[in-house]
Amino acid sequence: MLKTLIIGASDKPQRYAYKALQLLQKHNHEVFAVGRREMNIDGVKVHKDKPDFNEIHTVTLYLNAKNQIDYYEYIISLKPRRVIFNPGTENPDFYPKLRAENIKIEEACTLVLLSTNQYEP
Repeated sequence: MLKTLIIGASDKPQRYAYKALQLLQKHNHEVFAVGRREMNIDGVKVHKDKPDFNEIHTVTLYLNAKNQIDYYEYIISLKPRRVIFNPGTENPDFYPKLRAENIKIEEACTLVLLSTNQYEP
């Protein structure tokens, strides 16, 4: 079971971040979440701050490149094995920082990866 952190979590069912949280849980992944406000989605506490989660394998982003800037150091500090840049979140300015820390960059859709059994590294 991989630990995945969703950054840009939403409790709106039409949002892809919400759908990803549900599908990650359905595939038995341990899910953590950070969003604009504290809330609870299907038993997952969404944090407004930037908690120090341990052993995060994957960070999946649902923030545009501009809104990611405040999270650069936070994501790097978690030392994930990979960061998934979902469609619309691609950020070539962030890639060199991640590569310098040996963090894999994946431009992909978390929902598609899970639905096609390609989420596992």
